[in-house]
Amino acid sequence: MAVKIRLKRAGAKNAPVFRIVVADSRSPRDGRFIEELGTYQPLKKGDNVKMDLERAKYWLSKGAQPSDTVASFIRRANRAAAGA
Repeated sequence: MAVKIRLKRAGAKNAPVFRIVVADSRSPRDGRFIEELGTYQPLKKGDNVKMDLERAKYWLSKGAQPSDTVASFIRRANRAAAGA
């Protein structure tokens, strides 16, 4: 089973909110998922990504493949954690 860390759309029309989820690569974008790791609110200014970085690292260690967007969120969170 190929596992991906990707975004799942939620929210209203013209007011998107995305959930960062771990899902089987065969499941649809907004379908079944294994675990929710956080949220992304693109319209919010400032700190618009909230993510459980420890769980993301766990899933990456198990071989999960992040999408390009989620990979950038993880890199940014790692830099913020290293700087703090």
